[in-house]
Amino acid sequence: QRGQEQDEAQYLVLTEEHFGSTVFCSSSRPSQAHWITPLAATMARRYAPNASVALMLAIFATASALLQLTAAFSPVTFSSRRKTTHVSAATDDEFMASLRTRVSQIEETKVPLVVLDSMVPRQVLRLQVNNPALMKLVRTQLKSENPHFGVMGKAKLSTGEQIFLKQGVEVLIRNPEFQGEGVKLELVAGRRFEVDDKTVEHTDGGWTEAKVKWLESAEQEEEEIQKAQTPQERMGVARAISKAEQFDAPSANLDGNLSLVDRWIELARENEREEGQIDELLECIGEMPPSDEPTERAFWVAALINPLPAMGVSLEIRPTLLTAKSAEARVDVALDGILRSIRHMDGTARLF
Repeated sequence: QRGQEQDEAQYLVLTEEHFGSTVFCSSSRPSQAHWITPLAATMARRYAPNASVALMLAIFATASALLQLTAAFSPVTFSSRRKTTHVSAATDDEFMASLRTRVSQIEETKVPLVVLDSMVPRQVLRLQVNNPALMKLVRTQLKSENPHFGVMGKAKLSTGEQIFLKQGVEVLIRNPEFQGEGVKLELVAGRRFEVDDKTVEHTDGGWTEAKVKWLESAEQEEEEIQKAQTPQERMGVARAISKAEQFDAPSANLDGNLSLVDRWIELARENEREEGQIDELLECIGEMPPSDEPTERAFWVAALINPLPAMGVSLEIRPTLLTAKSAEARVDVALDGILRSIRHMDGTARLF
């Protein structure tokens, strides 16, 4: 991580003096959109974090589908229908080219960045902030109908030195309430990203912006397979899938032959700081992804054992998980984290 060191002045850094205690969010999430065509639905899922983009893409895709339907059912002769279909296809090609250009422009838009805390997808943070720059950022993003910004954390090296991470998550601003000189809001963690160091710049508003590379788990795993140089590397994702099965498989090494996740939940209920905390946590992060999505499963486990607010029953694994370079490495980090947490809570190997 030494190569990722950044000047602290480059980023808007929020520390404990800027916000109060954090509590769990309600479990409400945006409902999935169901539009006319499968293409539109696919685009909605892909660009769900940006509602305006999803809506635009849905309208474009639906219009394209209607044009094709009109061409297909228009009362023309066979010869003229072939011509009509040909024109429609050309028009559709132009539409897709235009759409790709527009999407590329959107993807290259700079993202506002805030150094707050390492978060992983599915986590939700509710906090009270009195930082003027963040308040202005929230107002700006809400006014532009793009209620998102990027959140990054810091990592501590073995030397004790703290560095900024290049990896973070996009958060949705939810339920903002401006109260005097502060703002109360919820931050819903969504897709992951990696900052392009060369594009970092300050804004007049007091925060930092940079272009980012969006990180999709399935694409990362596919790319990992394609770029593998040896048979051992090519089997990395397969090994990750096999290891990921351990999270919900019955284990003879645990009381009652419970799985790792079930045993952790059982012990965590006994260590709740507030009654119902684990139930709320599980409702908030949703169902565990399947084992054939090892990266997503690893991040789900991180959201489970490093909840917001912290329970103090596990080591912090989110920074390590965010910076891991392979699916197998991510699963290994999550497995080690949940095993150590279980041993800490059952008393066999205390962490602190």
